[in-house]
Amino acid sequence: MEELPHFKYNPDALKHGIIKKESITCPVCQQDREYVYDGPFFSVEDVNDICPWCIHDGRAAKKYDGTFIDGASAEDMEDDEKINELTKRTPSYTGWQQEHWLSHCDDFCAFKGYVGWKEIKPFKDELEDDLEQIMDDFDYEEDELKENLVNGSGMQGYLFECLHCGQHRLHVDIE
Repeated sequence: MEELPHFKYNPDALKHGIIKKESITCPVCQQDREYVYDGPFFSVEDVNDICPWCIHDGRAAKKYDGTFIDGASAEDMEDDEKINELTKRTPSYTGWQQEHWLSHCDDFCAFKGYVGWKEIKPFKDELEDDLEQIMDDFDYEEDELKENLVNGSGMQGYLFECLHCGQHRLHVDIE
């Protein structure tokens, strides 16, 4: 069995259910595969059952002129190579609203997982700027955020980590 590819910006896609173990025939490479991508894909055609290998090497995005992450939903980046790797060769996470990819140290961050207050508590100090922005955006006090930000609930957090310095970042949306 072929080893799953490594995704720089989504290294734990299998752990988070973004890549699932399921037998499929990939519409891109036409190969029978044991893993499938289970997330958003933006293209004119409605495409399902894309294998991780065709995401990783860019064949899926090229064949269907599509993206896995909407570039407009990622923080600003000047480097076209990084933008292409994120949007065309990285499996996205699934969010309540439009997914939003965070950056740090002039690069996109790695998606670390779906979180609530309990999961981010150890990173609270380094997430201070993001938490302040989130509380402003939702007009919440910290106690309200603590109460409502629960993994798997109607207010969902998405944790990211800088590939260069290890700084954590947080995005939150509401169902």
